[in-house]
Amino acid sequence: MAATEHTRPSRLRAWMLEGLSDMGKGSAAPHAQPESPHKGQPWWRVMCLTGVDYFSTLGYQPGIAALAAGLLSPIATIVLVIVTLAGALPVYRRVSQESPHGQGSIAMLERLLTFWKGKLFVLTLLGFAATDFLITITLSAADASTHLIENPHLTGTLHGHQMIITLLLITLLGAVFLKGFLEAIGVAFALVGIYLALNAVVVAVGLWHVLTAMHVVTDWTGALTTEHGNVFVMIGVALIVFPKLALGLSGFETGVAVMPHVQGDAGDTEERPTGRIRETKKLLTTAAVIMSGYLITTSFITTLLIPEKEFRAGGRANGRALAYLAHEYLGNAFGTVYDVSTIAILWFAGASAMAGLLNLMPRYLPRYGMAPHWARAVRPMVIVFTLVAFLVTWIFDANVDAQGGAYATGVLVLISSAAIAVTIAARNAAQRRWTIVFAIISAVFLYTTVVNVIERPDGVKIGACFIAGIILLSLLSRLARAFELRVTSVTLDTLAERFVRDIASRKIRFIANEPNNRDVAEYRDKIEQIRNDNDLPPQEDFVFVEVTIRDPSEFEAGLTVRGEVMHGRYRVLTLESSSIPNALAALLLHARDMTGCIPHMYFEWTEGTPFANFLRFFLFGQGEVAPVTREVLREAEHDRKRRPRVHVG
Repeated sequence: MAATEHTRPSRLRAWMLEGLSDMGKGSAAPHAQPESPHKGQPWWRVMCLTGVDYFSTLGYQPGIAALAAGLLSPIATIVLVIVTLAGALPVYRRVSQESPHGQGSIAMLERLLTFWKGKLFVLTLLGFAATDFLITITLSAADASTHLIENPHLTGTLHGHQMIITLLLITLLGAVFLKGFLEAIGVAFALVGIYLALNAVVVAVGLWHVLTAMHVVTDWTGALTTEHGNVFVMIGVALIVFPKLALGLSGFETGVAVMPHVQGDAGDTEERPTGRIRETKKLLTTAAVIMSGYLITTSFITTLLIPEKEFRAGGRANGRALAYLAHEYLGNAFGTVYDVSTIAILWFAGASAMAGLLNLMPRYLPRYGMAPHWARAVRPMVIVFTLVAFLVTWIFDANVDAQGGAYATGVLVLISSAAIAVTIAARNAAQRRWTIVFAIISAVFLYTTVVNVIERPDGVKIGACFIAGIILLSLLSRLARAFELRVTSVTLDTLAERFVRDIASRKIRFIANEPNNRDVAEYRDKIEQIRNDNDLPPQEDFVFVEVTIRDPSEFEAGLTVRGEVMHGRYRVLTLESSSIPNALAALLLHARDMTGCIPHMYFEWTEGTPFANFLRFFLFGQGEVAPVTREVLREAEHDRKRRPRVHVG
């Protein structure tokens, strides 16, 4: 019985930490990396991965636009389309060129900023990215449940159960990712193709009814004139209102994230994937043009054909304007087919967002040392994201309209950051004209973001919660892993290897030296001090080890050791690392494994209080070097007989 009780938790733990074996394969998930950088799918098929996020917003965008802009919805949508084609599209075409391996704008900004300010900035953007993806999951599930409940065949049975249905859809999404998630491109291609075809039918029928009942147009234009006066006032109000329609900009960051799936040219290399970049630009442009056409036509027909009261909470068109038209003008049979298609693509948009989270967070947090080891496994992260999605759904009461502001905030912050990134990239490339263009686009998106935050602060509040949570948990994780050996590899040049092998013939004795003037007196005095402090005879031989701090905010990196002879007699090993103790510990372990001898390293005590020195180590990679080096060695090597020796005088 005891053995059984012991086995069950271990099996559960093994299953949880196993992750999905298919997540890293080419067709595993919308944001997974393919097996080969040069094999992939044609761009028009991969576009459907973007489409499940981008095109699915047609399920709720027209209704949200009508609520936000009223009769001005078509005009405000035209402004949105202009911003999309003249702003977001050029920005992300440039992002695909600068970041061709799917890292996106966050990676571009990460390269531009270093040290802790860069890490904190990236963590902030990750908070907004988490807002974008998680609200995609919850909003899409909420809208899918709305389409299900408002179906004439089911409304009597399911009415009043939207929260339960939404949570069940999110649970189903999590269960699928716990089981596995294969052939995403094929499924996305079928869903997007069917969904766009059904929407084309609804749009065509809606335009036909508008054209055959011309009084609808005259009634609309008359109401516009009465409400706003002249066309210039209408345009001015539309410019002010259009930030509320920012949901229609979603999908561009996803479009760049799916780049690794795009088939390039036979001559593409990892460093110069020219064909993949060209095909991705086609993907982004085609998706933007298709969506722009649908945004304009759907906002036009829904505004003209649906009574205003039906858009409000409790109305039959709330969160499902096009479905309302499908049932109204094409019958309940076609409307039910449309509902099923919409529910499927909205659910799959949540799957795309979940895959985005599972690939985005592990890409940064473990590399920063800001995630526990289990964060590298898929299943625990699926459970975490599913529980957070439950919380967000409960906070917003599974309401589509209420989540629009949070979704728009996440989308706009990412697009604004992308615009700023490409502006800086153009400036660094001395492209003056593009720098001016991208700077103007950045200003437009920053204005849109600020207006959206002011009018709908829920988004920035949710984003701030995600940011605070990510930063707090990241810092706690890094603190917990402070004494972990985090050097991924050690490479010695020819001279450094010669030094180590030569001294191993006697006894490996290293002196940790903080390089200052590096003159004869520094090395002579250091040897004399170490001999006196440790009572060593004059004939003992030493090799100096000097570590230069590179970027203390980095966590994992390889270590390159170079040997040099100073002043014709002192042998010195020089290293660059983010942490002095970790670099020294890694060198000692590598020297032991290379020679079979136990190395010794000699230190002097550091001045200052232990707590202050620990903070210096945690933030800047230096401080109380000797005890921290010993602690890193203790955690890395549990056998005391094989552990390198640390001496402090």
